[in-house]
Amino acid sequence: MALKWRRKILLFLIEAAYGVDPNPTGANDAFLATDVQLSPMEGNDVSRELETPYLGPQPTTPTELHQRLSFKVELVGSGTEGTAPGWGPILRACGCAETVVPNASVTYNPVSDDHESGTFYIWIDSTLFRLSGSRGTVTMNYTAQGIPYLEFQFIGLYSKATETPRVQPDLSAFQKPLVASDFNTPTFTINGADFVMRSCMLNLGNQVEPRFLINAESILITDRSDVLETTVEAVPLTDFDPFTLARDQTTVPVALSHGREAGLISTLNIPTAQIQRPQGLESTQNIVEWPLRMVPLPTAGDDQWTLVLT
Repeated sequence: MALKWRRKILLFLIEAAYGVDPNPTGANDAFLATDVQLSPMEGNDVSRELETPYLGPQPTTPTELHQRLSFKVELVGSGTEGTAPGWGPILRACGCAETVVPNASVTYNPVSDDHESGTFYIWIDSTLFRLSGSRGTVTMNYTAQGIPYLEFQFIGLYSKATETPRVQPDLSAFQKPLVASDFNTPTFTINGADFVMRSCMLNLGNQVEPRFLINAESILITDRSDVLETTVEAVPLTDFDPFTLARDQTTVPVALSHGREAGLISTLNIPTAQIQRPQGLESTQNIVEWPLRMVPLPTAGDDQWTLVLT
């Protein structure tokens, strides 16, 4: 019988101990995603290089087995102030801390150590894939007239796929998204000035490394290189001069707020973004646009950006 690609169930739980399966059940750990891509048996095939009395191919042995998973999740809050969204645990496994203020807010920011990990369960039709010890990276992507997304890339430890009875996922924690628009995205500022924005993307740039040694196999986040890229309508240089700011290595605050109803508002704050050299100009509908690239710099450490849900 043919298996149907569209029939997916996606679960994720944070691990209490690294690589120990917390056994998600679908009750409070299911999530909605799109554009799921899974490579269930990454690694290397090492040739045995046997000396034989004949010519021909060499047998191989698989090594450094791991799994890669990528997907997108709609960037929308839980609908209740001070309640973490269903995708919150997944963001935590990308080297982010979660701070909950009951009835008020949920804040995410990067952290440099004690990175959490988690286990994915992914049913594709009747086949279950398990990715334990998973850590990853994420890009927050806002595009005019498009749904804002969290675009995740994960690496997890290898385990054998099995034919396992499917569970019933509870997806009630996931709310309907709003497209990024003039009305739904009321704030986008650079250095306190409003800009007409086409797109904005914050890439955490986590360096995620499989590390396979004797007595220790793990997936680690070994470094981070955050980058913010945005495309905005150009303005007179007397109002904002990105070329001089780049030359002088100037940092500026950037703020982006999306959503209008309590529980569904997300605000990305980058207090000290260093503008890098503009790489060129673009023309859309005969309007000049600037593609700007910025580096979110920490001040006291792990404070280069925050994502606040209210």
